[in-house]
Order: sequence, then structure tokens, then C-alpha cells
Amino acid sequence: VSTSVLGKRWKDTAETVIIGGGCVGASVAYHLAKSGMKDVVLLEKSDLTAGSTWHAAGLTTYYHPGINLKKVHYDSLKLYERLEAETGQAVGLHQPGSVRIASSPARVDEMKYQMTRTHWHVTEQYLIGPEKVKELFPLLNMDKVLAGLYTPGDGHIDPYSLTMALAAGARMYGAQIYNPAPVTGLSPRADGKWDVQTPHGTILANRIVNATGFWAREVGKMIGFDHPTIPVHHQYVVTATVPEVKALKKELPVIRDLEGSYYLRQERDGLLFGPYEKMEKMKLQDSWVTDGVPPGFGKELFESDLDRIMEHVEMAMEMVPVLKTADIVNIVSGPITYTPDLLPMVGPHQGVRNYWTAIGFGYGVIHAGGIGKFLSDWIRNGEPPYDLIECDPNRYSKWVDVPFLCAKARESYGFNNVVGYPKEERFAGRPTYRQSGVYQLLKDKGSMGFHAGWEQPHWFYKPGDETGYKPSFRRTNWFKPVGREYQLVMEKVGVIDLTPFAKFIVKGKDSNRLLDRLVANTLPKVGVTNISHMLTPAGKVFAELTITQLTPGEFLLITGSGSEGHDLSWIETEAQDGGYEVDISNVTEDIGVLGIAGPNSRKVLQKLTNEDLSDAGFKFLQCKSIQLAGIPVRAIRISYTGELGWELYIDQKNMAAVYQAMMEAGKDEGIDNFGTYAMSSLRLEKGFRGWGAEMNSDTNPLEAGLDYFIKLNKPADFIGKAALQEIKAKGLKRKLSYITLDTDNIDPEGNETVWHNGKVVGNTTSGAYSYGTQQSLAFAYLPLELCSVGQKVEVELLGRKYPAMVVQEPLVLTEPTRTRLQKKAKGKV
Repeated sequence: VSTSVLGKRWKDTAETVIIGGGCVGASVAYHLAKSGMKDVVLLEKSDLTAGSTWHAAGLTTYYHPGINLKKVHYDSLKLYERLEAETGQAVGLHQPGSVRIASSPARVDEMKYQMTRTHWHVTEQYLIGPEKVKELFPLLNMDKVLAGLYTPGDGHIDPYSLTMALAAGARMYGAQIYNPAPVTGLSPRADGKWDVQTPHGTILANRIVNATGFWAREVGKMIGFDHPTIPVHHQYVVTATVPEVKALKKELPVIRDLEGSYYLRQERDGLLFGPYEKMEKMKLQDSWVTDGVPPGFGKELFESDLDRIMEHVEMAMEMVPVLKTADIVNIVSGPITYTPDLLPMVGPHQGVRNYWTAIGFGYGVIHAGGIGKFLSDWIRNGEPPYDLIECDPNRYSKWVDVPFLCAKARESYGFNNVVGYPKEERFAGRPTYRQSGVYQLLKDKGSMGFHAGWEQPHWFYKPGDETGYKPSFRRTNWFKPVGREYQLVMEKVGVIDLTPFAKFIVKGKDSNRLLDRLVANTLPKVGVTNISHMLTPAGKVFAELTITQLTPGEFLLITGSGSEGHDLSWIETEAQDGGYEVDISNVTEDIGVLGIAGPNSRKVLQKLTNEDLSDAGFKFLQCKSIQLAGIPVRAIRISYTGELGWELYIDQKNMAAVYQAMMEAGKDEGIDNFGTYAMSSLRLEKGFRGWGAEMNSDTNPLEAGLDYFIKLNKPADFIGKAALQEIKAKGLKRKLSYITLDTDNIDPEGNETVWHNGKVVGNTTSGAYSYGTQQSLAFAYLPLELCSVGQKVEVELLGRKYPAMVVQEPLVLTEPTRTRLQKKAKGKV
């Protein structure tokens, strides 16, 4: 039935309904419609741009400290550059470039660190000296300026005009935009579709996209989610005409004074600057989290408060002295949405079908274009165009409560311009309720890391160590202690808390069939474990799982802590869309995990059990239910250290008892704790690849060297099989290589640029110090012609190119391989 509503024909069905008409929602509509999707509908409750878009300062930059978020920024700016020509709608894009200012030595290091993370991307970015900074921004007081990070093409855009242009483009390609059309209810149907209720009628949608900015919680609540988003008060100040600015021949670049924690740009013939106050001074609108957004709020602002930002105003006046005499004409104070970690939540949401989010944007204007493209590609192709797990909505779950959300948003806002170190830890809001059964025993004994709500030991203290969290771009206080833990595992026996692993049970009539479709390896037999990979339709590595068949048709799936919701969502979606009869449960919080590893590990465990733990009695990759110190434990003979070891899966409530029994039993064997930093070094020496580093949705398993786990000849038509056959037939362009480096007091981390003959040829994926061979070690993607053992390349670290060489992997053989070779040698004798 066609009815006329809001002067348009009302559609009662849609392929995709986008809720929210800010710049992000408008971009999703534009990209879906442009890509050829029919029946795209955008619902806006009042006016387009109402919310955070209309009052935004509109900064646009190619720079992002992350890796793939650089792609989002790049796609946004490339779209904004051509949008006016395409839609006939002006967007007010200015591209005078931008300069991030370094006024401390640590800041200069950070810029060098960011240069090596950018050289292998398309973005142009330069580290410049004070003279060049002064030339680009002549009004600067140069007293404290040591260097600048210059990004040509950066600048600002008018957010209102941008949204109107995206909306015009969306309509041009056939999308419908209805406003005012508030969504009053959302009802999921049995077939996975949604009834979207509005005062004008109900739309039946194949999928819905929540792009509602600071109303995201309200929309989430309609379907039972508490999205962890919170509005913060952000202020910026606009001045009247400044004669010295008016006299300039060309527009000033945007500057970001990082120590002063503000951005500053030209606005007509005056200046506009916006500070980020410290966490104790900044203001949250937490009443909106608890009580909801006041009805009718849309194009309103908060009352401004100059006192709150005064110290930043003074720093800006010192850095840009013409501000001292400038008249303030406007102070804008409006709500901007934050998530706990300041990254948006983008993608399909676990726990319900066909519900997608594009929410939590602290920087919606620069993210809108690229995220619209990213989501549109994912929706149409059934897989993300590139890896963006840091923005996965499912990185959060029940462990995020309101106090945590508030503490983290405060910290993220206040830390907006702090130095971004590798292996960064932030401590607000911790710990959550996600505490392993041994957390209380270990929490004061070492340095803890935060993983998906859990606390996990990075390294342990001994008398004489410099304790605490001391971040650095070079080797720091943990370097020697981690070497000690490395030695412990290689020579004696160590215990590690691995509880943060995500753990799922898949069982039921179709469990074999579902997993055979999901993974590229053959399924393990009952009582056996293997490593398997879930691939995307295009043959990229979506996930790495450890799979154990516990009883016939009942499987335990283990994945990394950061992949819990990411992998669960993928598995559930395939199960539902394919109509498999299975039961999938997330048992992550119920089960604790302890790893025990080292040559003495068998001796220690054997004291606590009657089970035969010999090579013959308990084979590598076998799984058995055993009693340890009288407590039921599921033991798998596997260790990510590559040494002799077991992973023990224990009810959380029994975990401390098993831990204490092992520590007691292992006294004579020299037992002690080790953390994840030592494990990283151990796994890298063994040539073990890690998901999220050596492989992810940007890499195929063949170039990552995972051929052993990929069974192209298995009968099941696993996801990605056809694509992989094609990739294999065409041949690879690059391959994961194993390289050693000649460094000084610095080690590779991953994501650094690899050079050869003055050209960028690849990037590292992870790195560490090899305590066994006493040199730096990394994995890196290199073109095929540079992959041969002995090939020399260079790796850029902190502005220097260090000599590196491709070596035969692994540097250290795994314990099962060593044992096998010893037996073989004995046989020959």
C-alpha cells in the first residue's frame, strides 16, 4: 500500500533502515545507495545534523596513530574532495594541512614512532624541523618547538554542508530520507528481519543500522542492549577578526599543540581553538546515561564554562601570541559521544540478528566518509573490506558497567593528547568484575595488563627490580625480568594465567557440519585438539581457533581475549543464516585457564595426578579429563611457549586451589610465575604466528604461511575455499618472512616499515627480543623476491634504519620437534 507521508511516498519495506541523520548515518545511506542497493531508508527524528554534527569543529586529518583507522581517514578525505563535484552541493572543505607540535623529547620520539607506522601506508606525512614549522605557521612562538609532524591535505570541513551533500548524494542514488520520523520501537522477527515502528507506520527491514550518536543507548535499549556510550562536554572558542591572520596570503595550517592539549585553526579571518581538559576537570553528561537524553534536545548546546579550560587558553596564548589581544565572539559547548576507549562501535552486533551499529564517534566528521564505505562494503559482501577489530562493537560486553564507562570516558578525554607509547596501559575503572580465580593471589606480584575486561600478568617483580608501569619507546624496566621468566620456562617450569582466552562450547545435531563449514582445517577426533582458521568468503583469515572435540559432537573452541565477541558473532551468524541445529554457549567467564610449561612441567603435574603423563600416555595435542590434587581438570597438552606444557581448564572456583597445589608441588623443580611478555618472546622464537598480527582480515592464510592448517582437499565446502583455490592458482605477491635485526636498546613491536634500497617494501607484524639467541626478532611481510634466507633489508625504528636479515624459521625448535628428532637420532644409532 502506498501512502504519502512527509510529502513523500512511504515505503513499508526496506533492504536497510538507517536510524539517525548525522554525518555518519548520511554517509552509510550514501554508500549503500551508490553501491546499487535498492530500498535504502534513513529515518531522522528531527532535522539532519541535529545532535553532535551541526556544532562540530569539523576537523579533517589523514593522521591516526592506529593502523587501519588511517584507511578510514584516507577514504573520508578522498570522498570529501570530490563530493561537491558529484552532488552539486558545497561542502566547505579547506585543506591547508596540519602540524602536530612536539615540545618535549618524548614527543619527538612519538613522532618518529608514528612515521615508521605510516611509511608503508598511502598517507603523506613528514617529520619537520622548527624552521619548516615556523614557515608553515608564522604566528607561532617558537621557544618550545622541537619538531612537527606535518600532514599535507589536512584541514577542516563544514559538517552541516557535508551532511547535506551526503544526503543529496544518497537521494540521487535512490535512497529515501524521512524526517521528522522518530523510531518508537524495534521488533525482531523469527526470520531475522526487523519491524521498525514510527509514528508514520512500520517498515519491515532486512537489517537496521543504529547511527544515532548520543541517542545510541536509547535505541539499544529498545532491543535490550546497554551500549557503552556517554556524552562529554567539549568546548571550542571562536575569535573575531585578528589583523595578523587577515594579513596572511594563505590559510594557516591546523595546529595541534600536544603539550597544551588543544587544536587551533583559522576560521575566516580569526582563529578557532578547542582544548581537551584533564580528566579531573572535564565534564561528562552522565545524567543522560542514567535518565536518557531530554526529549526535544537536538540543536541545543550546553552552557559554556571558560574557567574550566582557562589553563589551556593561557597555553594557547603563549604558543600563538596574537590570541592575547583577540576578542572572543563565541564559545561553543556541545555534547560529543565517547566510548570507554574513544573508538567507535562499527559492525554487526553479537546477540541479535541483522542489527548493525555505527555509534560512539568522538570524531564523527573525519570518520563518517570512511566508515560509511567500510560498513556498506561489509553489508554487501558479507565480510569487512579490511580488519578493524579495534572498532568492533562486540569488544564490550556485560563487564562494562556505568561506573567503568564514566571512569574510562573521563580518562580517554583527558588523555586525548598524551604521548602514545607502545604496550600502553590505562588504569581508570580497573579492575572490572572479570577477575580470574588467581587474580587476588597475583595482583600485587607483577605488572598487569587489561584484556577484554580481565587483568592478566604481563611480567612479575623480584626484589631489586624497578617495579610499576614505565612505558617507553626503548627497552624499559621489564626487559631484564622478562629475560628471567624466559629462562625459567626454558630451563625449569613456569605457570601463567591464561583465563582471558575466550571459550565457547558448540554442540548439537549439526555441530560437525557447522564447524566443517566454518573452518579450513579438518575437525579433530574426540579427545584431540587442533589449530583451525575461520576464513572470509574472499579467503582472508577472520579468526584462529583452538578446537577440541570433547565428546562426539561436542566441541570446545578457544580464541584470543580480544576476539571473544568478534568470533562468537561470526559463528552465530553462520549457524542462524544456514539453519544449523546447534547450541552455542559462551563459557568464557565460567572457566579459568592455567598454563604450565618448561622441561620440569611433567614432573610437577605427575606429583598431583595418577594419570600417565608420559609421551606415550599423554600425546601432544591430546585432551583428557583428569584429577589434579583431587580437583577435576580438563588438560590439553599444548603450550604457546612451544615448550613441554599443558593448558589446564578449571572451574573458576577451583582455580586458586589448583594453582597453589602446583606451586607447592613444584618447589624443588624451581617453579615460578611468568607473564605474557615472556610468552610473546617464546612464541616468536618458535615461529608461531599470532592472530591480529601475522594474520587477520587483511591477509590470506597462504601468504601467512599457514598452509599446514588449510585443507583445500577436504570434502566440506568451507567458507573461503573457492577464493583460496583462486589465490593459490594466481600465485602470491608477498609472504610472511622471519627476520633478525641488529639493534641497540630498542626492539621491533610490529607495524614498522621495512626498507630495501631506499624503497618501502613491506611491514613488520610483530617483534620482540629473542632472549635465547640474544637479538631482535620480527615477522614481516615482504615481496616474494625479497623472501629468500640471507636477504638483507632494513627496519625503521624511531627514525633510524636498522640492518635486518631474512633467516630460516624457527630460531628455536619446539619441544615436540626436538623430542621427535632425538628419538630419530637414537633410532639411527
